[in-house]
Amino acid sequence: MTLTPLQKAYDERLLSAEQAAGLIASGAKVALALGAGQPPALLAALAERARRGEVENVRLHYLLCTGVAGSTVLDYDLTDRLIPFSYFHGGVERALDKRRRTEGLPALEIIPCHFSQVPRSLVEHVGVDTLLATVSPMDADGNFSLGVSADYSVAVARKKGIRLILEVNPNMPHVRGDCMIPLSDVTALVEHRADLPILAAATRTETDDKIGEIIAGLVQDGDCLQMGIGALPDAVCAGLAHHKNLGIHTEMMTGGLANLIKAGVVDNSRKQIHTGRSIFTFAMGDAWLYDYLNDNPLVETYPVEYVNNPFVIAQNDNMVSVNATLQIDLNGACNSEFMNGRQFSATGGQVDFVRGAYASRGGRSIIACHSTAVKGTVSRITPMLDGPVTTGRTDTHLVVTEFGWVDLKGKSVAERAKALISIAHPNFQEELDRSAFEAGLFAAG
Repeated sequence: MTLTPLQKAYDERLLSAEQAAGLIASGAKVALALGAGQPPALLAALAERARRGEVENVRLHYLLCTGVAGSTVLDYDLTDRLIPFSYFHGGVERALDKRRRTEGLPALEIIPCHFSQVPRSLVEHVGVDTLLATVSPMDADGNFSLGVSADYSVAVARKKGIRLILEVNPNMPHVRGDCMIPLSDVTALVEHRADLPILAAATRTETDDKIGEIIAGLVQDGDCLQMGIGALPDAVCAGLAHHKNLGIHTEMMTGGLANLIKAGVVDNSRKQIHTGRSIFTFAMGDAWLYDYLNDNPLVETYPVEYVNNPFVIAQNDNMVSVNATLQIDLNGACNSEFMNGRQFSATGGQVDFVRGAYASRGGRSIIACHSTAVKGTVSRITPMLDGPVTTGRTDTHLVVTEFGWVDLKGKSVAERAKALISIAHPNFQEELDRSAFEAGLFAAG
């Protein structure tokens, strides 16, 4: 049988995982695709090369690691040869940091960066030379879809001179939008069928559901939504079942949002851009979500520098962003990434959407948090943050706890403090009042 030119070009690039990993030399600066886009066969082969001492001083730059990378290239015993540079810590990084502390080693490297700026950081400032990513099988036009992980991979894949090594997995959804890589740009291909990493739905608590109910009450028919990750956004989605004509422009597509599309609650009919389509830059969830996104004309994915650009976000009227924080001080500043004096997550796209949503006509940015932590012994509303400021006090708009919501815009520092104390847990309100008085915000009595 005579091969078509396209099939011949495909076969010429087809290697084993071991051969493809062999293209990565010591000193390489490698970008790993985000989340479900991390290629298991390639990462296992690269880890084996490092164990055999065949490669060293390889910098791994990535955001949102899964167990795929955690069990291979981020194995604790390899981090002196395959050096992680994280843009967003998760369970894998927290476990590595915990072990490093016991051995007197410094914490893993983290690069502070807004999600919208990660592509420029990787391409221009870091200067990565390699991208490892999972893609869907090639289409009839000779293109591969980055599927559920467009985000920064699109920009890196289009960098001039990049070493582009792709793992073709038939389980990666073929998602529409601006996420295609032409065969002509590819350095090497590896074929490997594997289930995509599953992000199980977080267990919701009564407090989550109460906050979700309050936030759902702030959402109006026709609003355009962005939801963050975790139990709180899932609770909000559950509370939106009876809304109509909602839209989606979000960095992360979740099962909760996809269910709203399937149920007809989301139809994107009132959006000013991408009317009729739900827009996202990456997705993680269960097998149902991945199947739902596959070749679905109702959803499209775009690079994160577009999706998370506040100017683009603001083009949709009545944009509502919902993000969680770990702490909020009496000025309204939020720490959404530091816990117990250590890096817990990262900035991510929170600030991108806080600013974009508020800039939209009729838009609202919502920061949600439980009123307490550590089984009710610590107030999350606090006189002073324990970590860096993620969302600055000048950006914070609406704040929600299980005790209600407040609008901080247009309020003085003293008015902000009073408003926030009113939605703090009652067990801590007197103490917070005292702290505000000692700080000179409140008058005696």
